[in-house]
Amino acid sequence: MFTETKGSGVSRRALLGAAVAIPVGTFLFYFNRNRSSGGRTTSAEPKVSADSLSSVTIAEFTDTGEPKGIVSVPAMQKTEAEWKKQLSLNSFYVTRMADTELPFSGELLNVHDKGVFRCICCDTALFDSATKFDSGTGWPSFWQPIAKENVVETTDNTFGMKRTAVSCRRCDAHLGHVFDDGPKPTGLRYCMNSVAMRFAKA
Repeated sequence: MFTETKGSGVSRRALLGAAVAIPVGTFLFYFNRNRSSGGRTTSAEPKVSADSLSSVTIAEFTDTGEPKGIVSVPAMQKTEAEWKKQLSLNSFYVTRMADTELPFSGELLNVHDKGVFRCICCDTALFDSATKFDSGTGWPSFWQPIAKENVVETTDNTFGMKRTAVSCRRCDAHLGHVFDDGPKPTGLRYCMNSVAMRFAKA
């Protein structure tokens, strides 16, 4: 995910975002896909037992976005082979290998119904549709997560850039990146991959 040039309106921002996002996103997609498909194997990976799982604290929500409370749950850990069996190929590359889907290709890009966007790997609530906006970049964008407890932000220095990566608290799925060029009230743009989430309509 990349930053976008601020324009005077949505149409200009969308045009500039598309001009930058398509070629750069295409490069990222194929670079990451080639890199991640070459060197990893699953045969030597140890089986993760339930007894070895650590606990994480997340906020639970209904599909209408109503909070259900803060809970402590086991962190979800699976082998690469198990993730491949559970996920589509694109979801696997994005969430487990930190790939990036092609801009304007995601099924959730234009979803604006009331509901909650949940992690494709573990179903943790990530974003409320009320915070979704059209950034013009080609990826679903939100001005805040549904709860800070449910995401983890880390520094990403790949491709010679300093960015902030966003992942799921419970299963460590890579979701996308967050930038400081979003709308009010937060001024943030959580730029997410569609294939990293599923939409639960209210």
